Amino acid sequence: MRLLIVEDNERLAGLIAEGLGRRGFICDMAPDLATAEDSLAGAEFDAIILDLGLPDGDGLAWLQHQRALRQLVPALMLTARGGLEDRIAGLDAGADDYLVKPVDIEELAARIRALLRRPGPRAVSVLESGPLRFDPVTREARLDDRVIDLSRREADLLELLMRRLGSVVVRDAIENALYSFNEPVTPNAVEAIVSRLRRKLEEAGLAGQLHTVRGVGYMLRSG
Repeated sequence: MRLLIVEDNERLAGLIAEGLGRRGFICDMAPDLATAEDSLAGAEFDAIILDLGLPDGDGLAWLQHQRALRQLVPALMLTARGGLEDRIAGLDAGADDYLVKPVDIEELAARIRALLRRPGPRAVSVLESGPLRFDPVTREARLDDRVIDLSRREADLLELLMRRLGSVVVRDAIENALYSFNEPVTPNAVEAIVSRLRRKLEEAGLAGQLHTVRGVGYMLRSG
């Protein structure tokens, strides 16, 4: 699951991204609202973590404007403004949750997972392909009752392929989903992850379902 952290404190944003990264999230950081808008235009995110006091505007007004313009993904406000009136204003402006700094990273991760379970256009439900099941919240893949041990990026790839089951996913889309903007990507990185996922699916008893469409991308066929 990919998150956008809109926070002008570079050190804090880095700590949040590192902590959430260890818990299975891909994180991009935006130090201001202009960068946040560019990021939203360039990639698909599952949720936004939003500060209020930003160099080029107020996060509260920005969120209201974005909600009026489009169907925005869940937004969690993370701010030093902890008064009751501030929390009410944030929620009324369109925030799906509101936390006051400093925050425990475990609670932040749990709040995000809870947001993604709520009904809505980005609601997360268990994905299925025959006996193969993947839970996007727990990041757990199962074949019948057996757990398939996957790395974070293998799980991200499986989720992407299962969401587009039966369709070819181009290499650039996979790279965009598996890596944040600032992460270095080696020329054969995607191929290596696909190879590892294919091997693990085959070892679990799902041979022949993950296909390479030469020169285009990859496809998971229905089980």
